[in-house]
Amino acid sequence: MTAASGAAPAAEFRASGAAVRGFIETALSAAGSEATQAASVADALTQASLRGVDSHGCRLLVHYAKVVRTGRINPSPALGAKLTGPSTVIVDGDNGFGHHASFFAIDEAMRLARETGIAAAAVVNSSHFGAAGCYPMRAAAAGLVSFAFCNSDSFVLPHDGVAPFHGTNPLSFAAPVTGNRPYLFDMATSMVPWNRVQDMAAKGLKLPADVAVDATGKPTVEPLESAALLPLGGLAFGHKGAGLASVMEILSAVMTGMPHCADLLGMVGPDWTTPRRLGHFFIVIDPERFVPRALYDAGMAAYLANLRASPARDGKSVMAPGDREWKVEAERSANGIPVAPALKEAFDTLAGELSIAPLPPVA
Repeated sequence: MTAASGAAPAAEFRASGAAVRGFIETALSAAGSEATQAASVADALTQASLRGVDSHGCRLLVHYAKVVRTGRINPSPALGAKLTGPSTVIVDGDNGFGHHASFFAIDEAMRLARETGIAAAAVVNSSHFGAAGCYPMRAAAAGLVSFAFCNSDSFVLPHDGVAPFHGTNPLSFAAPVTGNRPYLFDMATSMVPWNRVQDMAAKGLKLPADVAVDATGKPTVEPLESAALLPLGGLAFGHKGAGLASVMEILSAVMTGMPHCADLLGMVGPDWTTPRRLGHFFIVIDPERFVPRALYDAGMAAYLANLRASPARDGKSVMAPGDREWKVEAERSANGIPVAPALKEAFDTLAGELSIAPLPPVA
């Protein structure tokens, strides 16, 4: 019986952040991943889900468990760091999970930045690293300012193009805010990430206009009809997003020696065994090399206070980057992370395949 015929709608399934993290870590370990790597992925996915970045949160677990079992992901990578200068390092991800290599790389860049003031870390032989904001947030928690950059396989039209070329090519920036959550800017250079389209399809939602096109190149609001995304700026002003995407290619592919977008193996099949060899790039800055900490703290506080006090449209408020995420995080930390019915079913199937306990509901 359907809700339309009088049955009550199914209750929303929610799970605590701790339960989601534990389920991810257990599932990836059962799929064959080494424990430390599984923990890195679990940390990144749970952070994203708690912040409301559902496109890059726990929904990716089923995919990640698959690529461990099919051999695309090295289950026990031996991460290596090669110093190439006083403040530069190359991290070899050994074809493991991108989250694991990226946490390692940002830690290396943080260490160097404390010594030299500014540092850069390039990651080679990596894979999808999830939500880019996870890594600058790690630096912000240590009082450092940082950037994260990555490219991806072709999903996005170049400006005025008719075939996908660039990836969603995310960039993220975070800065510490004393006494409060950090400033966090995390974006794709397309109108939305491709995983957002998949997430909306799973939830039965329509896309906003001017986000995606179908196989004929016409705009569509149907997630399942989407053949490509539009760059940031849409049909009229997509040169801006396309330009930013090209910067991500230079930093993440050209400067790492890894394949650029058009040559990258697709995230979703048909080849599930060959490593994808993604590159990532991180920059970490110690603000105290430029301004005393007290002056930095005062400047950030004044800037954010003035920004949030700006006049807003009726029913709206001006927010700083990260404000929406921290609001969602507070709600989900208290009430649990919502898991869509189709995703819960996929989790239950995965749990059965791996002979582990299913994800429990929030108490």
